[in-house]
Amino acid sequence: MRFRGKYQFASAVGLVLGLLCAVEAAKVNKHKPWIETTYHGIVTENDDKVLLDPPLIALDKDAPLRYAESFEVTLTEEGEICGFRIHGQNVPFEAVVLDKSTGEGVIRAKDKLDCELQKEHTFTIQAYDCGEGPDGVNMKKSHKATVHIQVNDINEYSPVFKEKSYKATVIEGKKYDSILKVEAVDADCSFQFSQICNYEIVTPDVPFTVDKDGFIKNTEKLSYGKERMYKLTVTAYDCGKNRASEDVLVKISVKPTCKPSWQGFNKRIEYEPGTGSLALFPSMHLETCDEPITSIRASIELETNHIGKGCDRDTYSEKSLHKLCGASSGTVELLPAPSSSANWTVGLPTDNGHDSDQVFEFNGTQAIKVPDGMVSTSLKDPFTISVWMRHGPGVHEKETILCNSDKTEMNRHHYSLYIHNCRLIFLLRQDPSEAENYKPAEFHWKLDQVCDKEWHHYVLNVEFPTVSLFVDGTTFEPFLVTEDYPLHASKIETQLTIGACWQENSGHDNDTETVSETTSGANARMAQFFRGNLAGLIIRSGKLENKKVIDCLYTCKEGLDVQLPEEVASAVKVEFNPNQSSLTVEGDDIDAFDKVMQHISYLNSRQFPTPGIRHLRISTTVKCFNEEACVTVPDAEGYVMVLQPEEPKISLSGIDHFARSAAEFESQEGVTLFPELRIVSTITREVEPDTESDAGEKADDDPTVQETVVSEEIMHNLDTCEVTVVGDELDGEHESLEVDMSQLQQRALEMSSSNLGLVITGVNTMANYEQVLHLIRYKNWHTETLFDRKFKLVCSELNGRYISNDFKVEVNVIHTANPVEHANNAMLQPNFINPVHHASVDLSGHNLVNAHQASVVPSAATIVIVVCVSFLVFMIILGVFRIRAAHQRTMRDQESGKENEMDWDDSALTITVNPMETYEDQHSSEEEEEEEEESEDGEEEDDITSAESESSEDEEGGEPEDQQGASRQQQLEWDDSTLTY
Repeated sequence: MRFRGKYQFASAVGLVLGLLCAVEAAKVNKHKPWIETTYHGIVTENDDKVLLDPPLIALDKDAPLRYAESFEVTLTEEGEICGFRIHGQNVPFEAVVLDKSTGEGVIRAKDKLDCELQKEHTFTIQAYDCGEGPDGVNMKKSHKATVHIQVNDINEYSPVFKEKSYKATVIEGKKYDSILKVEAVDADCSFQFSQICNYEIVTPDVPFTVDKDGFIKNTEKLSYGKERMYKLTVTAYDCGKNRASEDVLVKISVKPTCKPSWQGFNKRIEYEPGTGSLALFPSMHLETCDEPITSIRASIELETNHIGKGCDRDTYSEKSLHKLCGASSGTVELLPAPSSSANWTVGLPTDNGHDSDQVFEFNGTQAIKVPDGMVSTSLKDPFTISVWMRHGPGVHEKETILCNSDKTEMNRHHYSLYIHNCRLIFLLRQDPSEAENYKPAEFHWKLDQVCDKEWHHYVLNVEFPTVSLFVDGTTFEPFLVTEDYPLHASKIETQLTIGACWQENSGHDNDTETVSETTSGANARMAQFFRGNLAGLIIRSGKLENKKVIDCLYTCKEGLDVQLPEEVASAVKVEFNPNQSSLTVEGDDIDAFDKVMQHISYLNSRQFPTPGIRHLRISTTVKCFNEEACVTVPDAEGYVMVLQPEEPKISLSGIDHFARSAAEFESQEGVTLFPELRIVSTITREVEPDTESDAGEKADDDPTVQETVVSEEIMHNLDTCEVTVVGDELDGEHESLEVDMSQLQQRALEMSSSNLGLVITGVNTMANYEQVLHLIRYKNWHTETLFDRKFKLVCSELNGRYISNDFKVEVNVIHTANPVEHANNAMLQPNFINPVHHASVDLSGHNLVNAHQASVVPSAATIVIVVCVSFLVFMIILGVFRIRAAHQRTMRDQESGKENEMDWDDSALTITVNPMETYEDQHSSEEEEEEEEESEDGEEEDDITSAESESSEDEEGGEPEDQQGASRQQQLEWDDSTLTY
């Protein structure tokens, strides 16, 4: 037993010694730590903990083994894991040892991770032990393991649309599979949260839908008339159910069904007079709906048929227009505007709208006779008939425009122009000749213009046996010429009529009508009445109208114009009609075609155009590759509104009352009626107030202040000035109105006179008319019973469209008596009367002139004046005494003691009377000041006052010229040197 116990003790001691040896041996660091070769980890953004697979554990064989629990072993540092080291650049992770003894560790993020910046991270990691001893000598490192870490996304971003708004255009009546696509994006990095899973239209009750891919389509056919634009609000959702941060606006425009048409022009185009050319279609283009176009042809028409005689033309008299166009001689106007010298058209109805031409209407019951001697046309000489006519489908009877027929006995028509069954016929019967052979007598033209109810200009050039017809400047040959014998010789006078034919009663009452005028025979009647409108009927004897004059008469003052751009001039063809009321454009390049259309303009060259509407119409034909009209373009219509021009106010001014001696009226020169006449034309304009001035500032502050109206002087022509006598008509036996004809001819003016006055006609400047009117003289050979004569002057422009004021002039006749010697001493000149020269006095426009400076000699009239002045002085003195007596009575009746007021003390009053002074006491102080100014200037005129002219009627004569310088008149003055106040 004792042996056994010793044995057990020895064994325990050996074991302890063995362990101690083993521990001592374990202090040597022989092995490297060991880790896995690859790790995969997951980390959620905005978190730092990484879940690794497999877990991060480092093993080291140097670590002691643990046997039984009954043994207490102290581990050394050689078996412990001291840490992990991460290799890589900018690795946002770190590895931390949780338990050195077990080698367990973790990887965690240094900062918050952002999946959107980097979704995956890869780096290497290495474990190292604690080495030997407390100083960690002989530290061992493991191999490098690769670590892959994925950053898991969180749904932190909302969808955002790529565009701020979306637009699309659809055509009405069509259902689309897709109109447009909206697209949103999500900034999240994961597939789940970055994908857009749904789109939604927020706007309610709209005929549209959107699918999950963002395609929008209409759910029903759209109507342009119902809605022209839809506005939708669309939102988006990502797969994490996040809604878009901002919804997007979608605009869908509905276009009408594409129809080829002209687009982009205003239907109303305003034209300001005097502004020149105005572009009609500056932004217009042709919509062809993408059809393959090969050629385009467009016709642009400016409708002016309702303006004047088919368009805007100068409305001067036809005779003046002929002169302006170069036909300066031989023209006789048969339908002139009614005036004192041309009164045979007074009874005819006219348009009375002086904005346009004066037109005469013939309704089938009216006709006029042209006065004898107006036309002296020899049928052997060439002559021209020119007329404007508007005629519609008429009756089957003849309708006469112009007729020259026998006055009495027979109904022979020498020449006439008439219409029969819409044919224009000119009859010309030759006078008797030696050879009684058939000769051309009737010339027939079958023309559509005769009965189309439109204005046309007809010119007949007659040079027997040839007759040429021009209609609107175009020549037409007669389709039929019939012959007849010349007329038999006769001494019967002829009658020229317009609107019917003068003839004996033929018994056909249904196509004749008695004329309202007094006729020479009981059976004389008008027949073959015209129904329509006539204007500008002219006969020009001895000459034919040339083509240049005809074109000038027909040419309009308004029309279309185009300035072709250089780059398209060769690609497009443009043609005009003669009066430029229409043009045609042809081309095959639609862009060049549009440019030409954009350069088409309207032009009115008149200074005062006729206001109103001018309709526009564009007719278009489009052809495709098969040379057929594949596209139908409807007509485009609009109108040009010509605004009312500023109307001129023609003002006549000058001396309107003066007197002349009878000798001047009887002299060879006569008396000038308008010596200082001035013609001025003004227009009024509205001008906005000047905001920079004080007045303008007040106008801005005061809303009631309106625009300022200013008057502006302008220059234009005149075509008529008429001088008429007021009162009794002129007596040709002893009075007349005259003007220098050479001066008229130099200015291409004409003058006609009658017992009512004279008329000057012709288109010329106001200055030339002013100069000619200065030359008009009035002469009277028997002035014994004439005391005054009154005249009226009126000027006008554009055939009476603008008329001046009535400028009236009154001329007084100064009668002087012959001197007679008297034996009676009472009739001799008193000693206190001195003759004096009188300067001419201008009294408010009454210019009284004494051309011979006749001296005043006291006579019977002087005695009468002395008596009248003495009586006047007596009455003044009597009145003064009466006033003084009444004043004294009033002073005595006053109860209160007041100071005596100033009384007249006329005890020393001295009155000196000039019996020759009559004029100064009868006129105002203002006129006396004018006299003083004239005397200071030293101006001496030949005028005498009307009062002097009346007083001189009873005088018998005057002193010789050598005694005039010594004659003086004393003035009436108060001698108040002794007057007390």
